This record gives sequence, C-alpha cells and structure tokens, in this order.
Amino acid sequence: MQQYKVAFDSLPWSSPATGVRLKAHRHGDRQLRLLEFTDQFVEPDWCVKGHVGYVLEGQLEIDFHGNKIIFNPGDGIFIPPGEEHKHMGKSLTDVVRVVLVEDVQTQSKRPFGVRRLVAAFRPAERRIKMRFG
Repeated sequence: MQQYKVAFDSLPWSSPATGVRLKAHRHGDRQLRLLEFTDQFVEPDWCVKGHVGYVLEGQLEIDFHGNKIIFNPGDGIFIPPGEEHKHMGKSLTDVVRVVLVEDVQTQSKRPFGVRRLVAAFRPAERRIKMRFG
C-alpha cells in the first residue's frame, strides 16, 4: 500500500553539520524534509539548489547576493534552482524549523551533462564536416 502519511515523530534525526538536524522521507525522486537550524549553523558555501517550503517556527534570513530576506513563521519559501538564485541561510533566532519539498536526483537520473552532450554530438559533427566540407 502507498504511504500517504509521513510520521516525522517516528523518523530519526540526522545531523549533517553543526547547527542543523533533519528528518527526511524520500519516495522516488522527491523528498520531504523537516529541518531544524540553530544560531550555530553556518552555511559553508552558496547553495544553488531549488527549495519549496514553509517556515514553522523561528526567523530565517536568506541572503541572495547581498539582498537579505527574512522569513517568519507562516511564510512560504520558493527558491528556483540555479546560479542566479544562489543563496545562504542563517537562523536569526535560537531555532528555526522549516519543511521543504525537494526534487532529489539519483545518480542514474541526473540530467545529461553539457560535456557529455557535446561529446555525444562530436562524431556526428565530424561526419557532417567530412561530407559537406
């Protein structure tokens, strides 16, 4: 039977870095994460992933190239993926809790990279040049 309810209370916390812990439920290439940031969390680098979520508790500041936006409880988060939307988050309160819904790419489902795409078309390009000069 399909699982329609995510019981976060039954999921274990994991802590991938200082000042952050999370619980995640993954199904296929989608995941639902409950994240908890403390004021000890420091983003190590700019994030270019897309995020869709909801702030449950606390105040979260997200820096977009110097444009800082504060998210409060009840605010939605919608950040498209990509370099032009890179961002860094920071907790303004002791604790921030957010729920994020994310696409997760597995190794086999990663998009065809530009280098691989160019390499795939090189033989055809050579054949065309040889044939048509």
